[in-house]
Amino acid sequence: MNKYKRLSLEERAKIEVLRDSGYTLTEIAWKIGRHKSTISRELTRFPKSYQAEKGQFMAKRFSKRHNFICKLEKYPLLWSAVLDLLKKNWSPEQISVQLKNDYTQDKTMQISHESIYTYIFLMPRGELKNEIIKHLRQKKKFRHKRKTTEDRRGKLPDTISIDERPQEVMDRTIAGHWEGDLLMGKQCKSAIGTIVERKTRAVILVKIKERSATSVRKAFERELRTLPLQMRLSMTYDQGTEMAEHKLFTKNTKMKVYFCHPASPWERGTNENTNMLLRDYFPRGKDFSTVTRKELKRVQRELNERIRKGLKWETPLELFKKEILDTCK
Repeated sequence: MNKYKRLSLEERAKIEVLRDSGYTLTEIAWKIGRHKSTISRELTRFPKSYQAEKGQFMAKRFSKRHNFICKLEKYPLLWSAVLDLLKKNWSPEQISVQLKNDYTQDKTMQISHESIYTYIFLMPRGELKNEIIKHLRQKKKFRHKRKTTEDRRGKLPDTISIDERPQEVMDRTIAGHWEGDLLMGKQCKSAIGTIVERKTRAVILVKIKERSATSVRKAFERELRTLPLQMRLSMTYDQGTEMAEHKLFTKNTKMKVYFCHPASPWERGTNENTNMLLRDYFPRGKDFSTVTRKELKRVQRELNERIRKGLKWETPLELFKKEILDTCK
């Protein structure tokens, strides 16, 4: 039996174009060489409007969660300690605090209360799961995320929505359009600036001294102003307050800044995928204030000199240089 192969970003892009052109599920499946049910499942996730980048981003996130090995399964002694306290009617939050107090030097015996809840509610049906739920405060069989009615972060003034971004940015037909973000370090007290060019996937890593709007703006400006003007067209960013000085940033760099919708990371899919690659070099929990600019540039060079399947096995650096030469003709 043939092993199932997940849809690629290129295939998802074809699905998006064909669907917008009015093709039926059967026609789309025939054109990209996939089964009709594969196309149906993909489009069902986004009934209103299908976007290839969003589909790719969500698929990667789902795959990462699906293959995740829970800490409670990895460390049986930890699960035994948690289970004993659950049976004594301790709440997951109480258990989490107690374990951190009892095992201050042993990370394998520490776990967050959210991880305990997640493990319990993802357990298969059976006597053990039913017994554990009886010891929980509310004894619910399912747990839902809390919904908030408003975005609690401060609203940035005079922002330009991503909905106003030109089609050439969406299509990646012209280089010079970037996506920006901060890669957060230990306890979100330090950060690395990441800027990725949409067409060539060229990345620029920025040394950030502090997360203030002024510091981030100046750091981004220093890096971007070294580029030719024709490669500084726009920046797409999330709703982070570190871009509060976006109007001054635009004035100094000549780059228009577009802002994503709240909680929509797939709208900066190129940057999000790059940040996942960067976690190989800068793992979660690392203090980025100790990372030197020299080290950042070494990682930047390695990423830009690595061939990419999505670029037909060329490197971001090669394509970026070609774009500069083409625009200078």
